[in-house]
Amino acid sequence: MKKLLIVDDSKVSRMVIRAHVKAVQPDWEFLEAANGEQAIAMVEEHRPDFCTMDINMPGMLGTDAAEQILQSHPEIRIAIFSANVQDTMQSRASSIGSIFVAKPVTEKSIAIVLHHFAG
Repeated sequence: MKKLLIVDDSKVSRMVIRAHVKAVQPDWEFLEAANGEQAIAMVEEHRPDFCTMDINMPGMLGTDAAEQILQSHPEIRIAIFSANVQDTMQSRASSIGSIFVAKPVTEKSIAIVLHHFAG
């Protein structure tokens, strides 16, 4: 069974991502974290296959958390969601080996993410 870690400081965003992914992948296990530090701890404990990561969260930026996760676990596929669509954020996501997806989360953006995860 595949595991997806959803990282976002907004509970509503986590619920929306979970609902969209669950509609397509009902058998997946879902884990949640509200910030980068929790995400890193969850990865160490649960070893998810995939991760969606918000950028702007209290404490550590999602891109920094994603980079740390990928240094230890390069096999994890990460998609970065953010309302911050600046080129610098998009190129940072690419530079650490993840994809950047603009919020809001939609069926279409989830389809892009799931394609990346399958890639």
